[in-house]
Amino acid sequence: MNEDTLHQQAEQFRVRYTAIKDEIGKVIVGHDEIVHGVLTSLMIGGHCLLEGAPGLGKTLLVKTLAEALSLDFNRIQFTPDLMPADILGTNMIVESPDGRRAFEFQKGPIFTQICLADEINRATPKTQSALLETMQEGTVTVAGQRFVLKKPFFVMATQNPIEQEGTYPLPEAQLDRFLFKLVVDYSTRDELATIIDRTTRGIKIDTNPVMDGAEIINWQNLIRQVILADHVRDYIVRLTMATHPFGPQAIDQTNKYLRWGSSPRGAQTLALASKVRALLEGRFNVSFEDVRRVYLPAMRHRVILNFEALAEGISADQVLLDILNAVPQKSDA
Repeated sequence: MNEDTLHQQAEQFRVRYTAIKDEIGKVIVGHDEIVHGVLTSLMIGGHCLLEGAPGLGKTLLVKTLAEALSLDFNRIQFTPDLMPADILGTNMIVESPDGRRAFEFQKGPIFTQICLADEINRATPKTQSALLETMQEGTVTVAGQRFVLKKPFFVMATQNPIEQEGTYPLPEAQLDRFLFKLVVDYSTRDELATIIDRTTRGIKIDTNPVMDGAEIINWQNLIRQVILADHVRDYIVRLTMATHPFGPQAIDQTNKYLRWGSSPRGAQTLALASKVRALLEGRFNVSFEDVRRVYLPAMRHRVILNFEALAEGISADQVLLDILNAVPQKSDA
């Protein structure tokens, strides 16, 4: 594939990516980086966790994304009494016209392409674990029978960081399966004024489908062909290893405030998300700046703070920013 063809494909990706973003922008006001994070996760083929206070548009964003794509969509409202079978499905006894009875599997709401797991931390760990296989393997196993989910398959989960009563923090194994963790903040003054205008006039804004599953899979394949040079890959490796307490690349803040660092999934996410950023800039090779721009959402849910960090009110983002500023782009070794 020659250089002109690569640049054409990068430009085509940018145009199609922007088309989805603009369609979402008809409904969602602001939150530009959040929308970028969600679309990046989708284009890579990963899952996304949205954290923010109630009423900031997390659920609306996922619904709007589903409307902008010709994909199946289901929403699961997580509650403390939700059971795994309510998500995956269950075998039920059905009676045929001749009176014979047999077990038949009734598929649950996870059998879709975009699944909104709303307020995921309100369900018990047993129910949360029902998503582990689907998120990692794209399959569902019930009573020894294995079902393959239709691709692309994308889980977007929301959680409220404010209310802690009746909630169950996500286990680290499940957090690690999310590509990005995006923190949804409050709207600005101008954005809030626009939201009021759009939502209090009785005007309905329609979102039109602009992309289907086959095209998304094609873009996912293109992203993996973007060039990751050795020196940029080494930068990703060193940024990941810098989160490991008392490891060879750890900085003082890592040793002081972190109990556990990122798994290899963090490095994989940095590489893939950086490739998306490169394509959006019209390039077919990853730069150091591409890596830096995706570092926080890719890593903030993969590091575990120790007691000292919690006692001092230190956040994961603060430690990660220190690492980002301390690790040089080019290694002397």
